[in-house]
Amino acid sequence: MSQAKAFVLLTVLIDSIGIGLIIPVLPALVAEIDGGGLKETAWWLGVLSASFFLMQFLFGPAVGNLSDRFGRKPVLITSLVVLAIDYFVMAMAQTMWLLLLGRIVAGIAAATNSTANAYMADISSPDDKAGNFGLVGAAFGIGFVIGPVLGGFAAEAFGLRAPFYLGALLAAANALFGYFVLKETVDARIRRPFEWRRANPFGALKSVRKIRGLLPLLAVYFLYQLAFASYSSIWAIYTGTRYGWSEQMIGVSLSVFGISYAMVTALLVRPSIKWLGERGCVLYGHIGDVFIFAMIGLLSSGMWLLILTPLAALPGVITPALQGMMSKAVADDAQGELQGVITSVTSIAMIPAPLIMTSVFAAFSVPNEGFYLPGAPYFLSSLIMMFALMLFLRAPVIRARTV
Repeated sequence: MSQAKAFVLLTVLIDSIGIGLIIPVLPALVAEIDGGGLKETAWWLGVLSASFFLMQFLFGPAVGNLSDRFGRKPVLITSLVVLAIDYFVMAMAQTMWLLLLGRIVAGIAAATNSTANAYMADISSPDDKAGNFGLVGAAFGIGFVIGPVLGGFAAEAFGLRAPFYLGALLAAANALFGYFVLKETVDARIRRPFEWRRANPFGALKSVRKIRGLLPLLAVYFLYQLAFASYSSIWAIYTGTRYGWSEQMIGVSLSVFGISYAMVTALLVRPSIKWLGERGCVLYGHIGDVFIFAMIGLLSSGMWLLILTPLAALPGVITPALQGMMSKAVADDAQGELQGVITSVTSIAMIPAPLIMTSVFAAFSVPNEGFYLPGAPYFLSSLIMMFALMLFLRAPVIRARTV
């Protein structure tokens, strides 16, 4: 593996670790700073999550377009430096407003995912793009496993704010590594001027809608992210309430899923695409998720859910296959813009998703109050995936293009 590819994967890994680092400690830190009760803590957690993904939505295309104009390397390095400083500021925050500001800045800096994917597209041949996007997904999955474990250990050993200091250290180290090893891929052939109409999320969506077949795929991608958010949004409260799982058990289950997801995206994407093709992988992944989400909602035994958890990662080929299809439809000089749009679409889904999933869970999870169906959010995810599958079947087949 080249140093450039290793750096891109490491960047995604660190972004993912940074998100996971604070998962175990953020509720306690919010309670400590705000001093309110459970409702106030939950409200602030929702605001912090929404603000993070809102910033990713607003700034994803801008960061991607900046990388098309000034190059991938300066954008990636600058974002990592900003992220390191931001983690340090959040570690010292004594008010909720400063912590909120930190999450806003983190959301902007974490929009580097679009640039990282654009760099991966730059160094990949058309046939290798989906497989390399799978490696990016694997890096994210590994970070999802490592982050909560590191965060919990650091908090237990050194206090609630230690995970933020650790995040700052990791981001700074990666920026230093990238400064010395990363080679620029944006040259005169694909460099293009920065345009505000393309840099704002709505303008970017408008500019890509002219590309035949791209908008339906973006819609499918949006629905997938909306359904997939049921894992991050309610997994902890769902398994804790329905199966009585402890925090340690919840952490184990998340690690099992993260490891399984990383293995699927790292090891199964290339052979699956070779065997089924990108379109076949998307079809198989959607069908699998329809059944898996329904099974999660139906299972009344925590043991069977834990057994099902590794299988739930198998449809993970959807994301790299969709990214590969969309990347082929876009010219080489617009890869950064496309990845910025994809980041924004993900963020659009992640802004309302926690509110939707937790509201559905709350409405159906109190015994003797209305219809008791705690698995309702996962049934909803199954229905969303079914709708996404129908939309994908109607989407036109797109062809590869160049500048």
